Amino acid sequence: MTRIESFFIPGPAGRIECMLKRPAPAAEAVGAAVICHPHPLFGGTMHNKVVHAAAEALLAAGLPTLRFNFRGVGVSGGAHDGGRGEQDDLAAAIGHLAGRHPGRPLLVAGYSFGAVVALAVGCKDARAAALIGIGLPVTLARFDFLPGCDRPLTLIQGDEDVFGPLPMVMALAATLPGGARVAAIKGAAHNFAGRLDELARRVGEAIPAELVAIRSG
Repeated sequence: MTRIESFFIPGPAGRIECMLKRPAPAAEAVGAAVICHPHPLFGGTMHNKVVHAAAEALLAAGLPTLRFNFRGVGVSGGAHDGGRGEQDDLAAAIGHLAGRHPGRPLLVAGYSFGAVVALAVGCKDARAAALIGIGLPVTLARFDFLPGCDRPLTLIQGDEDVFGPLPMVMALAATLPGGARVAAIKGAAHNFAGRLDELARRVGEAIPAELVAIRSG
């Protein structure tokens, strides 16, 4: 049975509200994952439907999966910081996850605003073994840090995303020296309404084989 744990960890702006789901004991975790939610000023929380769907796909692959609320969201301390302090929040979450699963490779993922934060931190944190960006808002945020990123990277984008037009995401991926896999979801808008099952499938496909759990029994 899946195990769910809710708790707080210390953060740079106050306590950080977290939820960790762990797979049934029949799945021996090789890696673990953390996923970031969309923009707090537009209702984004760790309970967002896209974040939930992605987290369940990571869990289904056997990865203990941590969700958390950025500063000022839910009962996390602090106030929104435009993405700067939120990177520190994610670093704290990664540190906690790494402490629970020492030596295991971590997958860092995020959706929309959370993708900006996840990729910015994941590209420079040695504990991040792979990255997934969902619904990159390339018309609203800069991703000029990505060309220096050497982590395996998958970008999952709807082909009707007005905040991240697929041609712009494809062009961005083409500029990356290490390359990036772009998984397009036909008919999906930025919120992936009606396409959450497809999104979950693509997230599952994006997990590197070396992080997937070894099933026992």
